[in-house]
Amino acid sequence: MPITQYLEKNAKEYGDEVALIELNPEQKETRRISWKDYSLIQQTEDQPYRREITWSVFDEKANRVANMLLERGVKRDTKVAILMMNCLEWLPIYMGILKSGAIAVPFNFRYSADEILYCADLAEVDILFFGPEFIGRIESVVDKLMEHRLLIFVGETCPTFAESYRELVADCSSVNPGIDVKDSDDGAIYFSSGTTGFPKAILHKHLSLMTAAAVEQHHHSTSHDDCFLCIPPLYHTGAKMHWMGSLVSGSRAVLLKGTKPSYIFDAVSREKCTIVWLLVPWAQDILDSLDSGDLKMEDYELSQWRLMHIGAQPVPPSLIRRWMAYFPNHQYDTNYGLSESIGPGCVHLGVENIHKVGAIGVPGYGWQCKIVDENGNEVKQGEAGELCVKGDGVMTCYYRNPEATAEVLKDGWLYTGDVAMQDPDGFIFLVDRKKDVIVSGGENLYPVQIEDFLRKHDKIKDVAVIGLPDPRLGEIAGAIISIKDGMTCTEEEIEEFCQGLPRYKRPRKIIFDDVPRNPTGKIEKPLLRKRYSVEGLVGKENEL
Repeated sequence: MPITQYLEKNAKEYGDEVALIELNPEQKETRRISWKDYSLIQQTEDQPYRREITWSVFDEKANRVANMLLERGVKRDTKVAILMMNCLEWLPIYMGILKSGAIAVPFNFRYSADEILYCADLAEVDILFFGPEFIGRIESVVDKLMEHRLLIFVGETCPTFAESYRELVADCSSVNPGIDVKDSDDGAIYFSSGTTGFPKAILHKHLSLMTAAAVEQHHHSTSHDDCFLCIPPLYHTGAKMHWMGSLVSGSRAVLLKGTKPSYIFDAVSREKCTIVWLLVPWAQDILDSLDSGDLKMEDYELSQWRLMHIGAQPVPPSLIRRWMAYFPNHQYDTNYGLSESIGPGCVHLGVENIHKVGAIGVPGYGWQCKIVDENGNEVKQGEAGELCVKGDGVMTCYYRNPEATAEVLKDGWLYTGDVAMQDPDGFIFLVDRKKDVIVSGGENLYPVQIEDFLRKHDKIKDVAVIGLPDPRLGEIAGAIISIKDGMTCTEEEIEEFCQGLPRYKRPRKIIFDDVPRNPTGKIEKPLLRKRYSVEGLVGKENEL
Protein backbone atom coordinates (compact mmCIF):
# COMPACT_ATOMS: atom_id res chain seq x y z
CA MET A 1 0.00 0.00 0.00
CA PRO A 2 1.22 3.60 -0.51
CA ILE A 3 2.62 5.43 2.50
CA THR A 4 -0.14 8.06 2.12
CA GLN A 5 -2.53 5.53 3.66
CA TYR A 6 -0.61 5.82 6.92
CA LEU A 7 -1.27 9.56 6.88
CA GLU A 8 -4.98 8.95 6.37
CA LYS A 9 -5.01 6.32 9.16
CA ASN A 10 -3.26 8.70 11.57
CA ALA A 11 -5.72 11.49 10.74
CA LYS A 12 -8.60 9.18 11.73
CA GLU A 13 -7.02 7.66 14.83
CA TYR A 14 -4.93 10.56 16.16
CA GLY A 15 -6.48 13.52 14.39
CA ASP A 16 -6.18 16.02 17.26
CA GLU A 17 -2.67 14.95 18.26
CA VAL A 18 0.40 16.87 17.10
CA ALA A 19 2.13 15.36 14.07
CA LEU A 20 4.84 17.88 13.14
CA ILE A 21 6.60 20.70 14.95
CA GLU A 22 8.89 23.26 13.35
CA LEU A 23 11.52 24.90 15.58
CA ASN A 24 13.80 27.75 14.59
CA PRO A 25 15.98 28.74 17.58
CA GLU A 26 17.62 31.56 15.65
CA GLN A 27 14.28 33.31 15.12
CA LYS A 28 12.83 34.36 18.47
CA GLU A 29 9.64 36.44 18.29
CA THR A 30 6.76 37.49 20.51
CA ARG A 31 4.40 36.54 17.69
CA ARG A 32 4.20 33.67 15.30
CA ILE A 33 2.03 32.55 12.42
CA SER A 34 -0.01 29.40 12.86
CA TRP A 35 -0.20 26.90 10.03
CA LYS A 36 -3.96 26.58 10.12
CA ASP A 37 -5.18 30.14 9.57
CA TYR A 38 -2.06 32.33 9.67
CA SER A 39 -3.48 34.32 12.58
CA LEU A 40 -1.03 35.95 14.99
CA ILE A 41 -0.50 34.08 18.24
CA GLN A 42 1.32 35.28 21.34
CA GLN A 43 4.56 33.57 22.22
CA THR A 44 6.98 34.14 25.09
CA GLU A 45 10.33 35.69 24.18
CA ASP A 46 12.47 32.91 25.67
CA GLN A 47 11.15 30.33 23.21
CA PRO A 48 12.27 29.71 19.65
CA TYR A 49 9.98 30.33 16.71
CA ARG A 50 7.62 27.36 16.79
CA ARG A 51 4.79 26.04 14.64
CA GLU A 52 2.89 22.79 14.81
CA ILE A 53 0.16 20.87 12.99
CA THR A 54 -2.01 17.93 13.99
CA TRP A 55 -2.42 14.75 12.01
CA SER A 56 -5.84 15.85 10.75
CA VAL A 57 -4.51 19.20 9.53
CA PHE A 58 -1.49 17.46 7.99
CA ASP A 59 -3.80 15.20 5.99
CA GLU A 60 -6.09 18.09 5.00
CA LYS A 61 -3.14 20.11 3.72
CA ALA A 62 -1.82 17.16 1.72
CA ASN A 63 -5.30 16.70 0.21
CA ARG A 64 -5.46 20.40 -0.76
CA VAL A 65 -2.08 20.08 -2.50
CA ALA A 66 -3.21 16.94 -4.33
CA ASN A 67 -6.48 18.49 -5.47
CA MET A 68 -4.73 21.67 -6.58
CA LEU A 69 -2.27 19.64 -8.66
CA LEU A 70 -5.07 17.61 -10.23
CA GLU A 71 -6.92 20.82 -11.15
CA ARG A 72 -3.75 21.94 -12.91
CA GLY A 73 -3.70 18.82 -15.06
CA VAL A 74 -1.29 16.63 -13.14
CA LYS A 75 -1.22 12.99 -14.26
CA ARG A 76 0.55 9.84 -13.10
CA ASP A 77 3.73 10.57 -15.02
CA THR A 78 3.92 14.23 -13.98
CA LYS A 79 7.08 15.12 -12.07
CA VAL A 80 6.68 17.68 -9.28
CA ALA A 81 9.84 19.05 -7.67
CA ILE A 82 10.37 20.51 -4.18
CA LEU A 83 13.15 23.05 -3.58
CA MET A 84 12.65 24.17 0.00
CA MET A 85 14.45 24.36 3.31
CA ASN A 86 13.05 22.23 6.13
CA CYS A 87 9.75 23.73 7.23
CA LEU A 88 6.24 22.74 8.24
CA GLU A 89 5.05 22.92 4.62
CA TRP A 90 7.61 20.44 3.24
CA LEU A 91 6.08 17.10 4.17
CA PRO A 92 2.42 17.99 3.45
CA ILE A 93 3.49 19.11 -0.04
CA TYR A 94 5.48 15.88 -0.52
CA MET A 95 2.57 13.72 0.63
CA GLY A 96 0.14 15.76 -1.48
CA ILE A 97 2.21 15.08 -4.58
CA LEU A 98 2.06 11.35 -3.84
CA LYS A 99 -1.71 11.51 -3.21
CA SER A 100 -2.22 13.07 -6.64
CA GLY A 101 -0.50 10.10 -8.26
CA ALA A 102 2.36 12.31 -9.49
CA ILE A 103 6.07 11.67 -8.92
CA ALA A 104 7.75 13.66 -6.13
CA VAL A 105 11.20 15.06 -7.01
CA PRO A 106 13.07 16.60 -4.03
CA PHE A 107 15.91 18.97 -4.96
CA ASN A 108 19.07 19.50 -2.91
CA PHE A 109 18.83 23.00 -1.47
CA ARG A 110 22.54 23.48 -2.14
CA TYR A 111 22.04 23.36 -5.90
CA SER A 112 23.26 26.33 -7.88
CA ALA A 113 20.96 27.91 -10.46
CA ASP A 114 22.55 25.84 -13.24
CA GLU A 115 22.17 22.64 -11.24
CA ILE A 116 18.50 23.42 -10.58
CA LEU A 117 17.93 23.82 -14.30
CA TYR A 118 19.97 20.71 -15.14
CA CYS A 119 18.05 18.50 -12.70
CA ALA A 120 14.69 19.93 -13.77
CA ASP A 121 15.51 19.03 -17.37
CA LEU A 122 16.96 15.62 -16.49
CA ALA A 123 13.92 14.55 -14.46
CA GLU A 124 11.49 16.23 -16.88
CA VAL A 125 9.98 18.27 -14.05
CA ASP A 126 6.63 19.93 -14.86
CA ILE A 127 5.99 21.79 -11.60
CA LEU A 128 8.41 23.25 -9.05
CA PHE A 129 7.57 24.28 -5.48
CA PHE A 130 10.24 26.61 -4.11
CA GLY A 131 10.86 28.63 -0.96
CA PRO A 132 11.98 32.25 -0.40
CA GLU A 133 15.64 31.26 0.00
CA PHE A 134 15.78 30.33 -3.70
CA ILE A 135 14.21 33.36 -5.37
CA GLY A 136 17.57 34.67 -6.63
CA ARG A 137 18.70 31.34 -8.03
CA ILE A 138 15.36 30.68 -9.70
CA GLU A 139 15.17 34.17 -11.14
CA SER A 140 18.58 33.86 -12.80
CA VAL A 141 17.33 30.93 -14.92
CA VAL A 142 13.61 31.67 -14.84
CA ASP A 143 13.20 32.10 -18.61
CA LYS A 144 14.42 28.57 -19.26
CA LEU A 145 12.64 27.11 -16.24
CA MET A 146 9.28 28.59 -17.23
CA GLU A 147 9.29 27.31 -20.80
CA HIS A 148 7.21 24.28 -19.87
CA ARG A 149 6.84 24.51 -16.10
CA LEU A 150 4.64 25.95 -13.38
CA LEU A 151 6.59 27.64 -10.59
CA ILE A 152 4.85 27.73 -7.20
CA PHE A 153 6.22 29.96 -4.46
CA VAL A 154 5.86 28.82 -0.83
CA GLY A 155 6.28 31.93 1.30
CA GLU A 156 4.98 35.35 2.27
CA THR A 157 5.61 37.62 -0.75
CA CYS A 158 5.30 35.86 -4.09
CA PRO A 159 7.66 36.99 -6.88
CA THR A 160 6.03 38.06 -10.14
CA PHE A 161 7.35 35.08 -12.10
CA ALA A 162 5.63 32.50 -9.86
CA GLU A 163 2.20 31.64 -8.50
CA SER A 164 1.40 31.76 -4.78
CA TYR A 165 1.09 28.42 -3.00
CA ARG A 166 -1.29 29.89 -0.44
CA GLU A 167 -3.61 31.31 -3.05
CA LEU A 168 -3.57 28.14 -5.13
CA VAL A 169 -4.54 25.82 -2.26
CA ALA A 170 -6.85 28.20 -0.38
CA ASP A 171 -10.04 27.17 -2.15
CA CYS A 172 -9.08 23.57 -2.92
CA SER A 173 -10.92 20.70 -1.31
CA SER A 174 -9.43 19.17 1.83
CA VAL A 175 -11.06 15.83 0.99
CA ASN A 176 -8.96 12.92 -0.26
CA PRO A 177 -8.99 13.04 -4.09
CA GLY A 178 -9.34 9.25 -4.23
CA ILE A 179 -6.58 8.54 -6.72
CA ASP A 180 -5.81 4.82 -6.81
CA VAL A 181 -2.05 4.57 -6.20
CA LYS A 182 -0.45 1.13 -6.37
CA ASP A 183 2.87 -0.19 -5.07
CA SER A 184 3.98 -0.73 -8.66
CA ASP A 185 3.43 2.94 -9.60
CA ASP A 186 6.40 5.29 -9.85
CA GLY A 187 6.55 7.41 -6.69
CA ALA A 188 9.69 9.52 -6.41
CA ILE A 189 12.92 10.62 -8.08
CA TYR A 190 15.96 11.42 -5.97
CA PHE A 191 19.32 12.64 -7.18
CA SER A 192 22.72 11.10 -6.76
CA SER A 193 26.05 11.62 -8.47
CA GLY A 194 29.19 9.70 -9.22
CA THR A 195 32.74 10.91 -9.39
CA THR A 196 31.99 12.91 -12.51
CA GLY A 197 29.77 15.19 -10.47
CA PHE A 198 26.85 14.97 -12.89
CA PRO A 199 23.63 14.11 -11.00
CA LYS A 200 21.77 10.95 -11.86
CA ALA A 201 18.01 10.79 -11.36
CA ILE A 202 17.05 7.78 -9.23
CA LEU A 203 13.54 6.46 -9.86
CA HIS A 204 11.69 4.63 -7.09
CA LYS A 205 8.28 3.00 -7.02
CA HIS A 206 5.80 3.41 -4.18
CA LEU A 207 6.89 -0.03 -2.99
CA SER A 208 10.33 1.42 -2.24
CA LEU A 209 8.84 4.17 -0.11
CA MET A 210 6.72 1.69 1.79
CA THR A 211 9.76 -0.52 2.32
CA ALA A 212 11.72 2.39 3.78
CA ALA A 213 8.91 3.16 6.21
CA ALA A 214 8.62 -0.46 7.37
CA VAL A 215 12.40 -0.84 7.73
CA GLU A 216 12.79 2.31 9.82
CA GLN A 217 9.91 1.49 12.16
CA HIS A 218 11.16 -2.08 12.60
CA HIS A 219 14.82 -1.19 13.21
CA HIS A 220 14.13 1.39 15.91
CA SER A 221 10.86 0.06 17.33
CA THR A 222 9.26 3.46 16.86
CA SER A 223 6.06 3.58 18.90
CA HIS A 224 3.20 6.04 19.19
CA ASP A 225 4.83 7.44 22.34
CA ASP A 226 8.09 8.34 20.59
CA CYS A 227 9.12 11.77 19.33
CA PHE A 228 11.70 11.96 16.54
CA LEU A 229 14.04 14.94 16.24
CA CYS A 230 14.82 15.54 12.55
CA ILE A 231 17.73 17.87 11.83
CA PRO A 232 19.11 16.89 8.37
CA PRO A 233 17.47 18.28 5.21
CA LEU A 234 14.26 16.58 4.11
CA TYR A 235 15.35 16.44 0.46
CA HIS A 236 17.79 13.75 1.59
CA THR A 237 16.46 10.19 1.60
CA GLY A 238 18.00 9.65 5.04
CA ALA A 239 16.04 12.35 6.88
CA LYS A 240 12.74 11.60 5.21
CA MET A 241 12.97 7.83 5.52
CA HIS A 242 13.86 8.07 9.21
CA TRP A 243 10.81 10.30 9.68
CA MET A 244 8.69 7.58 8.10
CA GLY A 245 9.07 5.57 11.31
CA SER A 246 6.99 8.32 12.91
CA LEU A 247 4.51 8.14 10.04
CA VAL A 248 4.00 4.39 10.56
CA SER A 249 3.54 4.74 14.33
CA GLY A 250 1.55 7.98 14.27
CA SER A 251 4.05 9.69 16.57
CA ARG A 252 5.36 13.24 16.74
CA ALA A 253 8.37 14.60 14.89
CA VAL A 254 10.28 17.86 15.34
CA LEU A 255 11.93 19.67 12.42
CA LEU A 256 14.82 21.61 13.93
CA LYS A 257 16.55 24.42 12.05
CA GLY A 258 20.11 24.71 13.30
CA THR A 259 22.73 22.27 14.53
CA LYS A 260 24.29 23.97 17.55
CA PRO A 261 24.58 21.61 20.54
CA SER A 262 22.45 23.92 22.68
CA TYR A 263 19.73 23.94 20.00
CA ILE A 264 19.67 20.15 19.89
CA PHE A 265 19.56 19.74 23.67
CA ASP A 266 16.93 22.44 24.02
CA ALA A 267 14.72 20.78 21.39
CA VAL A 268 15.11 17.36 23.02
CA SER A 269 14.26 18.89 26.40
CA ARG A 270 11.32 21.11 25.39
CA GLU A 271 9.64 18.66 23.03
CA LYS A 272 10.48 15.51 24.99
CA CYS A 273 12.26 13.89 22.03
CA THR A 274 13.09 10.22 22.39
CA ILE A 275 14.88 9.46 19.09
CA VAL A 276 17.57 11.67 17.56
CA TRP A 277 19.43 11.08 14.31
CA LEU A 278 22.79 12.84 14.25
CA LEU A 279 25.61 13.23 11.77
CA VAL A 280 29.13 12.67 13.07
CA PRO A 281 30.05 16.41 13.19
CA TRP A 282 27.00 17.25 15.30
CA ALA A 283 27.70 14.44 17.76
CA GLN A 284 31.33 15.55 17.90
CA ASP A 285 30.25 19.13 18.63
CA ILE A 286 27.95 17.99 21.43
CA LEU A 287 30.73 15.99 23.07
CA ASP A 288 33.21 18.84 22.74
CA SER A 289 30.71 21.26 24.30
CA LEU A 290 30.09 18.85 27.17
CA ASP A 291 33.83 18.39 27.69
CA SER A 292 34.42 22.14 27.78
CA GLY A 293 31.49 22.83 30.08
CA ASP A 294 29.76 25.09 27.55
CA LEU A 295 26.91 22.58 27.55
CA LYS A 296 25.64 21.22 30.87
CA MET A 297 23.39 18.18 30.90
CA GLU A 298 21.75 19.23 34.15
CA ASP A 299 20.28 22.29 32.42
CA TYR A 300 18.05 20.08 30.26
CA GLU A 301 15.49 17.30 30.61
CA LEU A 302 17.10 14.45 28.70
CA SER A 303 15.97 11.36 30.59
CA GLN A 304 13.38 10.42 27.94
CA TRP A 305 15.99 10.38 25.14
CA ARG A 306 16.37 6.65 24.44
CA LEU A 307 18.05 6.29 21.03
CA MET A 308 20.87 8.08 19.24
CA HIS A 309 21.67 6.83 15.77
CA ILE A 310 24.12 8.05 13.14
CA GLY A 311 24.37 7.59 9.40
CA ALA A 312 25.62 9.15 6.16
CA GLN A 313 29.31 8.50 6.90
CA PRO A 314 31.59 6.09 8.81
CA VAL A 315 31.40 6.54 12.56
CA PRO A 316 34.67 6.61 14.61
CA PRO A 317 34.37 4.05 17.44
CA SER A 318 36.12 6.52 19.75
CA LEU A 319 33.20 8.90 19.31
CA ILE A 320 30.74 6.26 20.49
CA ARG A 321 32.93 5.43 23.48
CA ARG A 322 32.86 9.09 24.46
CA TRP A 323 29.10 9.25 23.85
CA MET A 324 28.34 6.25 26.04
CA ALA A 325 30.41 7.76 28.86
CA TYR A 326 27.94 10.67 28.96
CA PHE A 327 24.85 8.64 28.00
CA PRO A 328 25.36 5.10 29.35
CA ASN A 329 21.66 4.24 29.00
CA HIS A 330 21.31 5.27 25.36
CA GLN A 331 20.56 2.78 22.66
CA TYR A 332 22.86 3.31 19.67
CA ASP A 333 22.54 2.37 16.02
CA THR A 334 24.23 3.19 12.76
CA ASN A 335 22.73 2.82 9.30
CA TYR A 336 24.20 2.30 5.87
CA GLY A 337 22.35 3.00 2.67
CA LEU A 338 22.25 4.81 -0.64
CA SER A 339 19.64 6.86 -2.42
CA GLU A 340 19.56 3.94 -4.86
CA SER A 341 18.41 1.74 -1.96
CA ILE A 342 15.90 4.36 -0.73
CA GLY A 343 18.27 5.70 1.89
CA PRO A 344 19.33 4.17 5.20
CA GLY A 345 18.61 0.70 6.42
CA CYS A 346 19.72 -1.86 3.85
CA VAL A 347 22.55 -2.50 6.33
CA HIS A 348 22.32 -1.51 9.97
CA LEU A 349 24.18 -2.28 13.17
CA GLY A 350 21.18 -2.86 15.44
CA VAL A 351 20.72 -1.48 18.94
CA GLU A 352 21.63 -4.84 20.42
CA ASN A 353 25.07 -4.91 18.74
CA ILE A 354 26.94 -2.01 20.27
CA HIS A 355 29.84 -4.38 20.93
CA LYS A 356 30.39 -4.30 17.15
CA VAL A 357 30.84 -0.56 16.78
CA GLY A 358 33.06 0.02 13.75
CA ALA A 359 30.94 -2.26 11.57
CA ILE A 360 28.13 -0.91 9.44
CA GLY A 361 26.18 -3.95 10.60
CA VAL A 362 24.16 -6.77 9.13
CA PRO A 363 21.52 -6.92 6.39
CA GLY A 364 18.58 -4.72 7.29
CA TYR A 365 14.99 -5.84 7.78
CA GLY A 366 13.89 -7.52 4.54
CA TRP A 367 17.27 -6.96 2.87
CA GLN A 368 19.93 -9.30 1.50
CA CYS A 369 23.64 -8.54 1.16
CA LYS A 370 26.60 -10.16 -0.53
CA ILE A 371 30.23 -9.21 -1.19
CA VAL A 372 31.62 -10.06 -4.62
CA ASP A 373 34.85 -9.94 -6.59
CA GLU A 374 35.34 -8.21 -9.94
CA ASN A 375 33.67 -11.14 -11.72
CA GLY A 376 30.57 -11.03 -9.56
CA ASN A 377 31.48 -14.13 -7.54
CA GLU A 378 31.00 -14.04 -3.78
CA VAL A 379 34.27 -13.73 -1.90
CA LYS A 380 35.24 -15.80 1.13
CA GLN A 381 34.44 -14.45 4.55
CA GLY A 382 37.14 -12.00 5.59
CA GLU A 383 38.06 -11.06 2.02
CA ALA A 384 37.32 -7.64 0.58
CA GLY A 385 34.99 -7.12 -2.34
CA GLU A 386 32.16 -4.96 -3.61
CA LEU A 387 29.10 -4.75 -1.38
CA CYS A 388 25.81 -5.62 -3.13
CA VAL A 389 22.32 -5.32 -1.68
CA LYS A 390 18.92 -6.66 -2.71
CA GLY A 391 15.41 -5.88 -1.51
CA ASP A 392 12.14 -4.14 -2.30
CA GLY A 393 13.79 -0.76 -1.70
CA VAL A 394 16.19 -1.00 -4.64
CA MET A 395 15.59 1.65 -7.28
CA THR A 396 13.81 0.94 -10.54
CA CYS A 397 16.53 2.61 -12.60
CA TYR A 398 18.55 5.72 -13.22
CA TYR A 399 15.88 7.70 -15.03
CA ARG A 400 16.72 8.17 -18.72
CA ASN A 401 20.13 6.54 -18.25
CA PRO A 402 20.01 2.84 -19.19
CA GLU A 403 23.79 2.55 -19.47
CA ALA A 404 24.39 3.70 -15.89
CA THR A 405 21.51 1.50 -14.71
CA ALA A 406 23.05 -1.59 -16.31
CA GLU A 407 26.34 -0.91 -14.51
CA VAL A 408 24.82 -1.15 -11.03
CA LEU A 409 21.68 -3.30 -11.34
CA LYS A 410 22.39 -6.95 -12.09
CA ASP A 411 19.87 -9.75 -11.53
CA GLY A 412 18.03 -7.67 -8.95
CA TRP A 413 21.20 -6.82 -7.01
CA LEU A 414 22.38 -3.25 -6.52
CA TYR A 415 26.18 -2.97 -6.81
CA THR A 416 27.01 -0.18 -4.36
CA GLY A 417 30.54 0.66 -5.47
CA ASP A 418 31.71 0.32 -1.84
CA VAL A 419 34.40 -2.15 -0.86
CA ALA A 420 33.55 -4.18 2.25
CA MET A 421 34.42 -7.32 4.16
CA GLN A 422 32.50 -9.57 6.54
CA ASP A 423 33.88 -10.77 9.85
CA PRO A 424 33.37 -14.30 11.25
CA ASP A 425 30.24 -13.14 13.10
CA GLY A 426 28.62 -11.93 9.89
CA PHE A 427 29.09 -8.21 10.50
CA ILE A 428 29.99 -6.05 7.51
CA PHE A 429 32.81 -3.49 7.63
CA LEU A 430 33.46 -0.87 4.96
CA VAL A 431 37.02 -0.98 3.67
CA ASP A 432 37.10 1.74 1.04
CA ARG A 433 35.03 3.32 -1.71
CA LYS A 434 35.54 2.48 -5.32
CA LYS A 435 34.20 5.87 -6.24
CA ASP A 436 36.16 8.99 -5.49
CA VAL A 437 33.22 10.85 -3.98
CA ILE A 438 34.18 12.62 -0.74
CA VAL A 439 31.72 12.39 2.17
CA SER A 440 32.27 15.44 4.36
CA GLY A 441 29.89 15.89 7.27
CA GLY A 442 27.29 13.76 5.52
CA GLU A 443 27.44 15.81 2.29
CA ASN A 444 28.82 14.41 -0.95
CA LEU A 445 31.60 16.42 -2.61
CA TYR A 446 32.53 15.58 -6.17
CA PRO A 447 36.24 16.06 -6.90
CA VAL A 448 35.88 16.64 -10.64
CA GLN A 449 33.65 19.67 -10.04
CA ILE A 450 36.21 21.23 -7.72
CA GLU A 451 39.11 20.30 -10.00
CA ASP A 452 37.41 21.85 -13.01
CA PHE A 453 36.87 25.07 -11.08
CA LEU A 454 40.47 25.25 -9.84
CA ARG A 455 41.87 24.65 -13.31
CA LYS A 456 40.46 28.03 -14.31
CA HIS A 457 43.13 29.70 -12.16
CA ASP A 458 45.81 31.07 -14.46
CA LYS A 459 48.68 29.79 -12.28
CA ILE A 460 47.48 26.20 -11.90
CA LYS A 461 49.02 23.59 -14.18
CA ASP A 462 47.29 20.52 -12.76
CA VAL A 463 45.15 19.64 -9.75
CA ALA A 464 43.76 16.61 -7.98
CA VAL A 465 41.15 16.73 -5.22
CA ILE A 466 40.97 13.86 -2.74
CA GLY A 467 39.34 13.14 0.58
CA LEU A 468 41.56 13.55 3.63
CA PRO A 469 40.63 12.07 7.02
CA ASP A 470 39.12 14.51 9.50
CA PRO A 471 38.08 13.57 13.06
CA ARG A 472 34.98 15.79 12.97
CA LEU A 473 33.70 15.72 9.39
CA GLY A 474 34.91 12.25 8.48
CA GLU A 475 36.64 13.65 5.41
CA ILE A 476 37.61 17.02 4.05
CA ALA A 477 38.48 17.99 0.50
CA GLY A 478 42.20 18.39 -0.07
CA ALA A 479 43.55 19.94 -3.27
CA ILE A 480 46.96 18.86 -4.53
CA ILE A 481 48.04 21.63 -6.90
CA SER A 482 50.83 21.74 -9.44
CA ILE A 483 51.83 25.31 -10.35
CA LYS A 484 52.86 26.33 -13.86
CA ASP A 485 56.58 26.54 -14.47
CA GLY A 486 58.14 29.86 -13.52
CA MET A 487 55.20 30.96 -11.41
CA THR A 488 54.69 31.18 -7.66
CA CYS A 489 51.42 30.92 -5.78
CA THR A 490 50.29 31.00 -2.16
CA GLU A 491 47.56 29.24 -0.21
CA GLU A 492 45.94 32.62 0.34
CA GLU A 493 45.64 33.16 -3.42
CA ILE A 494 43.95 29.79 -3.87
CA GLU A 495 41.63 30.36 -0.93
CA GLU A 496 40.64 33.75 -2.33
CA PHE A 497 39.98 32.21 -5.74
CA CYS A 498 37.82 29.50 -4.14
CA GLN A 499 35.42 32.12 -2.82
CA GLY A 500 33.73 31.54 -6.16
CA LEU A 501 32.74 28.05 -4.99
CA PRO A 502 29.91 27.31 -2.56
CA ARG A 503 31.38 27.18 0.94
CA TYR A 504 30.86 23.43 1.38
CA LYS A 505 32.78 22.68 -1.85
CA ARG A 506 35.89 24.71 -1.00
CA PRO A 507 39.03 22.66 -0.30
CA ARG A 508 39.89 22.66 3.39
CA LYS A 509 43.54 21.87 2.72
CA ILE A 510 45.85 23.15 -0.05
CA ILE A 511 48.98 21.16 -0.91
CA PHE A 512 51.47 22.31 -3.54
CA ASP A 513 53.02 19.26 -5.19
CA ASP A 514 53.21 17.35 -8.47
CA VAL A 515 50.05 15.55 -9.55
CA PRO A 516 50.95 11.95 -10.51
CA ARG A 517 49.22 10.42 -13.53
CA ASN A 518 49.40 6.91 -14.93
CA PRO A 519 50.36 6.09 -18.55
CA THR A 520 46.76 6.50 -19.69
CA GLY A 521 46.59 10.00 -18.22
CA LYS A 522 44.45 9.22 -15.19
CA ILE A 523 45.34 10.80 -11.87
CA GLU A 524 46.70 8.24 -9.43
CA LYS A 525 44.41 9.13 -6.58
CA PRO A 526 45.05 5.99 -4.51
CA LEU A 527 48.72 7.02 -4.41
CA LEU A 528 47.78 10.54 -3.34
CA ARG A 529 45.45 9.29 -0.63
CA LYS A 530 48.17 7.03 0.73
CA ARG A 531 50.73 9.84 0.59
CA TYR A 532 48.63 12.44 2.35
CA SER A 533 46.44 10.40 4.70
CA VAL A 534 46.78 11.24 8.36
CA GLU A 535 48.11 8.11 10.01
CA GLY A 536 45.96 6.75 12.81
CA LEU A 537 42.65 8.31 11.80
CA VAL A 538 41.40 5.58 9.51
CA GLY A 539 40.66 1.99 10.43
CA LYS A 540 42.64 2.00 13.68
CA GLU A 541 39.74 1.52 16.07
CA ASN A 542 37.46 -1.46 15.74
CA GLU A 543 36.40 -2.13 19.29
CA LEU A 544 34.32 -0.20 21.77
